[in-house]
Amino acid sequence: MPKISKILLLAVSVVLVLTVFLGARTSSVSAATDPQNEGAYRQTRVYMEVLQHIQSDYVEDTNIGNVTNGALRGLLESLDADSSYLTPADYKSYKADLAKGEGKAQVGINVSKRYGYATVISVVPGSPADKAGLIDGDILEAINSKDTRDLSLAMIGMMLNGTPGSELTVSVVRPRNAVPDKLSMTRAVVAEPPVADSLYENSTILYLKPVILDHDHVQAVEAKLKAADKGGSKKVLLDLRDVAAGDMTEATRLANFFLKTGTIATLEGQKVEKVTFTADPAKALDPTTPMVVLVNRGTAGPGELVAAALLDDKRAELVGEKTFGEGAQQKTFELPDGAALILSVAKYGTPSGKKLQDDAVTPDVLVAGNFADPGADDEDSETPQTDATPVKPTVQIDDQLTKGLELLKAKTS
Repeated sequence: MPKISKILLLAVSVVLVLTVFLGARTSSVSAATDPQNEGAYRQTRVYMEVLQHIQSDYVEDTNIGNVTNGALRGLLESLDADSSYLTPADYKSYKADLAKGEGKAQVGINVSKRYGYATVISVVPGSPADKAGLIDGDILEAINSKDTRDLSLAMIGMMLNGTPGSELTVSVVRPRNAVPDKLSMTRAVVAEPPVADSLYENSTILYLKPVILDHDHVQAVEAKLKAADKGGSKKVLLDLRDVAAGDMTEATRLANFFLKTGTIATLEGQKVEKVTFTADPAKALDPTTPMVVLVNRGTAGPGELVAAALLDDKRAELVGEKTFGEGAQQKTFELPDGAALILSVAKYGTPSGKKLQDDAVTPDVLVAGNFADPGADDEDSETPQTDATPVKPTVQIDDQLTKGLELLKAKTS
């Protein structure tokens, strides 16, 4: 690459950093003298010097454009998993994928990034991923041979989608496995299961399990609660395990079914004025019914908002494991060169003031999930395991459900 091109790329990258993090404009040179921005400008000078050393002293000639893209991606991901830098080519593909709307073929997993890699938050029951044996917490080292460390969360989500019947291969890292498992799945249009419901203890306990908190599923929960009131059910066991998808507005509505007063959640950012979501007495359905909520490490986002509201307002006991920790609002900023930033601009908070994304939700009754480890060897088996496909985990005894029922039995209606 000609020297002048390298210098231009260097200059563009520095200006881009200034624009993103300081809101620099050609007319606002005085920003450099602002004490609040002084530290950021100092770091920008360090960044420029690093690029200069890479350009002049690295062992071999480098593609400064690739170096800059990697640096910008790292800058955004150092903030949180949901913030992403998209190159012009990536952003073009991303917009095309968004234009397809709903109903795209997928494998049925909700993902985030942890430890630099794509991580499974939860798996949709009955989906291709579920049938392949993927579980909460699985780390996807690679998707179709592309290392997920080098992919933004936005691009990871796009890669999981595709045309119906197309194949997707992932490399999965699991405990006690030295070599990642390679799993192949066939993309399909995945339908979210309906709200599951059961009656326990002579129909005095209503068990409800929504897999997603969208309008239809929250509406179904509302209908089942109203029907249960007529049928005589006096207690509610709400199962939010593996509930990670949906809409925060619908999650607020679901929490309001069980709260007559009090704060449900907050939303606030550096440039987003604080919004407090409070319970509307007119929308409460069962504000005094004895209640227990089940959560696990697959509970995220909308599921966490509901769980935190009911816990902090002392409306229900939470049973299970610490949740995943998701809950930010993103905004897309298009850049002059056709690239884009997806930046978290506000975070959801709990009634007690904690941020879901930072602190997650810890239940007051901790009970570990009872799942078989698909990566563990069966030491007692006389037959060696030769099948490369991991054994799909099965629930042996649902201690979390058992504990929730036990607590509800002791509560007076």
